[in-house]
Amino acid sequence: MPTEWTPPWAAGGAPWAIVTAWNPGGQRHPDAVNRRAACQLRRAWIGEAVPVVNGAAPWAEEALLLPGARLRDAAALGRQFGQAAVLWGVGRRVAVVWLGPVVVERCWAMPAGPYTGSP
Repeated sequence: MPTEWTPPWAAGGAPWAIVTAWNPGGQRHPDAVNRRAACQLRRAWIGEAVPVVNGAAPWAEEALLLPGARLRDAAALGRQFGQAAVLWGVGRRVAVVWLGPVVVERCWAMPAGPYTGSP
């Protein structure tokens, strides 16, 4: 895979976001509560949405990939559902956007592979 790989949902530098409604406030909630919140999130977003999983076990959470989402919309949804952060990207660039005091961590989406950079 080329090093300039871009996620298909972000072709042409399109914006996108990943938002979850699971485990608000970083506190584990029962799966039934999380599933209800996920349904409410889906109803709250009127645009295109692709179900995804955010995180890894034991904190793997159902989430929505929102192609075309603006940052302010993703942040508003995250806050509405009590999230500490959302992921927001443009093309292959993605930022963790913390929803308390605003902090942005930038990185680039690329295929997983062995680390080959300098130590």
